[in-house]
Amino acid sequence: MRTARLLLAGCLAAAFSLPAAIPASAQELTGTLKKIKDTGAITIGYRESSVPFSYLDDNQKPVGFAMDICAKIVDAVKSNLKLDKLEVKYNPVTSATRIPLIANGTVDLECGSTTNNVERQKQVGFTNTHFLTASRFVSKKASNIKSIADLKGKTVVSTAGTTNIKQVTEANAAKSLNINVVPAKDHAEAFLMVETDRAVAFVMDDILLASLVAGSKDPSAYVISEDAFSLPEPYGIMLRRDDPPFKAVADGATAALYKSPEIQTIYTKWFQSPIPPKSLNLNVPLGAELKKAFATPTDSGDPAAY
Repeated sequence: MRTARLLLAGCLAAAFSLPAAIPASAQELTGTLKKIKDTGAITIGYRESSVPFSYLDDNQKPVGFAMDICAKIVDAVKSNLKLDKLEVKYNPVTSATRIPLIANGTVDLECGSTTNNVERQKQVGFTNTHFLTASRFVSKKASNIKSIADLKGKTVVSTAGTTNIKQVTEANAAKSLNINVVPAKDHAEAFLMVETDRAVAFVMDDILLASLVAGSKDPSAYVISEDAFSLPEPYGIMLRRDDPPFKAVADGATAALYKSPEIQTIYTKWFQSPIPPKSLNLNVPLGAELKKAFATPTDSGDPAAY
């Protein structure tokens, strides 16, 4: 009888202790997730002119490829925290302010075209790679230039002070191509040199070249090379460093999206269709490297990983 009473007492004690365990688990929230739970809001950092990743449309609304991805992360955060409502606040960021605003807690997610590299990982965190850019060249289709080797002995332009002009100069020396490398003061001048046949090619980040081609008088007249002067550099959604629970939610949301057919739909929307505000079509197909990165999501900042 005494044993039965002890068992009953133990069961009652366990039963009464169960409700207390629920609030305890809620109190275990830390970092960004706790902040979002406490305030009922998440703050998205956006760029005003990083087409097509994050920019303002003709209604001054932040839109873009990275913004669509961040919306999926917001949905995952709302679900993870079991919130009925989650207010989304928007905060503009620039190249100079984006890292400090993430680090000091003003912005929770930076949704744009920020390169993920080892140096930046010392200050901030990144979720899975959403784009890869490399240093390539644009030329006129009529020039029939298919490869870097085809540039031998020709005049090539790149923008002064960029890593791109350094890369083409190094390749020129290493491969003895005898290219006449001409520096331009800015991207517009460099593209104009190709447009007016003063140079056969312009070396720059491929996505920037795509934007210049899309905005040209005759986009169909140009082609961007498959050959690259650099390894692919990854872009990632930026978040705070040393916040594993929040990063786990972001990583889970992006990995699920990238492995699903929906990522092709979102990619086509921003890179292969007319986009606001000028209905430009960048006509950038989903490349093999990015397809691989989507199939096996990674937050690596090492270009060699791609």
